Amino acid sequence: MSPQRILDSIHSPADLRGLDEGQLTRLASEIREQLIQTVSVTGGHLAPNLGVVELTLGMHRALDCPADKIIWDVGHQSYVHKLVTGRSGDFASLRQYGGVCGFPKRSESPYDVFDTGHASNSLSAALGMACARDAVGGDESVVAVIGDGSMTGGMAFEALNHIGHLGTRLVIVLNDNEMSIAENVGALASYLARVRLDPRYNRLRDDVESALGRTRLGAVMVAAGEAAKDSVKQLLVPGMLFEELGLKYVGPIDGHSVSAVQNAITRAKQVDGPVIIHAVTRKGTGYAHAEDRPDAFHGIGPFSVDTGVAESFEGALSFTEAFSRALMMEAQRDETIVAITAAMPTGTGLDTFAARYPDRFFDVGIAEQHAVGLAAGMALGGRHPVVAIYSTFLQRAYDQIIMDVSLQNLPVVFCLDRSGLVGEDGPTHHGVFDLTYLRSIPNLMLMAPADEAELANMLHTALLSKSPVAIRYPRGSAAGVEMPEHPVVLEAGRAQIRREGSDVAILAVGRMVGVSEAAAVLLAEDGISASVVNMRWVKPIDLQMVAWAASAHSLVVTVEENTGCGGFGSAVLESMSDLDARTPVLRLSVPDCFVTHGAMNELLAEIGLTPDGIRAAIRGRLDGLDRASSMERVVDDSTPCRRPAR
Repeated sequence: MSPQRILDSIHSPADLRGLDEGQLTRLASEIREQLIQTVSVTGGHLAPNLGVVELTLGMHRALDCPADKIIWDVGHQSYVHKLVTGRSGDFASLRQYGGVCGFPKRSESPYDVFDTGHASNSLSAALGMACARDAVGGDESVVAVIGDGSMTGGMAFEALNHIGHLGTRLVIVLNDNEMSIAENVGALASYLARVRLDPRYNRLRDDVESALGRTRLGAVMVAAGEAAKDSVKQLLVPGMLFEELGLKYVGPIDGHSVSAVQNAITRAKQVDGPVIIHAVTRKGTGYAHAEDRPDAFHGIGPFSVDTGVAESFEGALSFTEAFSRALMMEAQRDETIVAITAAMPTGTGLDTFAARYPDRFFDVGIAEQHAVGLAAGMALGGRHPVVAIYSTFLQRAYDQIIMDVSLQNLPVVFCLDRSGLVGEDGPTHHGVFDLTYLRSIPNLMLMAPADEAELANMLHTALLSKSPVAIRYPRGSAAGVEMPEHPVVLEAGRAQIRREGSDVAILAVGRMVGVSEAAAVLLAEDGISASVVNMRWVKPIDLQMVAWAASAHSLVVTVEENTGCGGFGSAVLESMSDLDARTPVLRLSVPDCFVTHGAMNELLAEIGLTPDGIRAAIRGRLDGLDRASSMERVVDDSTPCRRPAR
């Protein structure tokens, strides 16, 4: 009979404090085994969490959560935190519909104090909590855990500047999982960590300088001491950047030592001011496949524990792969094309481009604002920049899209991967706002491909444009059509009729075109004849097609994988208002809420964006209409009411 797991006896962080060193080592092993087994089934962020096991245990042993607060930057490395805060029994439901979220979620647990999913914001949130604590005379500790990757984001440096200025009591744990610790540097750093956090160090320094000042030679040394002292500190003391900003620097410490982390946090809590603890960890620790390929196991789908090989799904290219192939063809023909991403070369499909054209590829780190500003400068210099960023992350560069690119009407191409729902990563990663936040920007054109061939044609069209263009496409498989060897230019603002009917006109964009075609087949079984239009362009929109849809059908239906607030359906309504078309409109879209996490089929079914859901919504709307009066059309005389020629 196997011994009971220590992990099963951990119901809160308080249960960690009674464990001895041997038990902590065993617990860390059990946690890693749990992480590997669970993520191999559910998918998720494995390597980052394997790297923070001891770091998390050490922090929770030193802190008194939930009274003390931990803010996890990005949050994808919070699985261990969830396991030791009462959620180990439900952990098998990680990232599943109705199960444990893959990111911190305040509604899930009092130990999750800030919903995170985007990078570089933890320091700002932590400082805000610390200021609020100080305002009411609280004494709790506030700790922000930020990765070295997140430190590339400008928001982190803005917060550091303010933290140093205010000098409030705050602990920052810099989880550095890219660097290793050399023993000699580590020994010096350990010594410096001890003395710099010991109040006796500051008294000793002041006493020595006071004693020196009482002698002639000493006075000269003290007079020259600041410059000399700073030079020596720059040479010997790591982290002087943080020191100069007003934070006490501790480290590097071994982030895989529970006691080292616990001791550093305990001492940092006693400092009356901000402290940054530099903890060095290794992604994937404890699982050889993740240690060897930390990038592949950063975020991974279900995989074999024995081989480390992810499950393969036969089928069509993904939209990301289609984009990658299309860009490679374009880059071969045009050497002025450059590609830019923000820490997502593999996720956006630019890794192939980077390998082939390293001098034309720019990964700026987690710095989306800079990525767009960089693209603007390159466009002014005669390059043709393609900025490939996830839809949810491009939101962070909204001002640059407006002011740096569109205001100057620069030919920058934005390729928005993961537009629409993304599944298990949930609301922080769903790209359901881009049609709304981009449609309102002057000069910028906006497209959404229904399949991979159309994506290739749209990229070709965008690269020949003299204005900024955005192309948004979803995560996952495309339609399975053959990609063109020679892409064609698509006429701006021209839609495509996929199916012609007489009762209902379904106007759809992107992935929803195929879903709408399937819904039309189901409607035909109900005796309802539906046209399906692939609108292609959200801006400029095809007014002639909208006019035909309104004049030749009793109901116009818009379908989009975007919020209904200000998106494609709103664009159709605005167009119909301009055309003075009075045909009833049914808008089907992502509802005005933050959609949860779960499998794509479950999420799409929940919000009604499936063939059955669209069919039911249309039938329900038609049942509520007076068929006789709905066949009458009120359209402006100047508007063509015939079927557009295509």
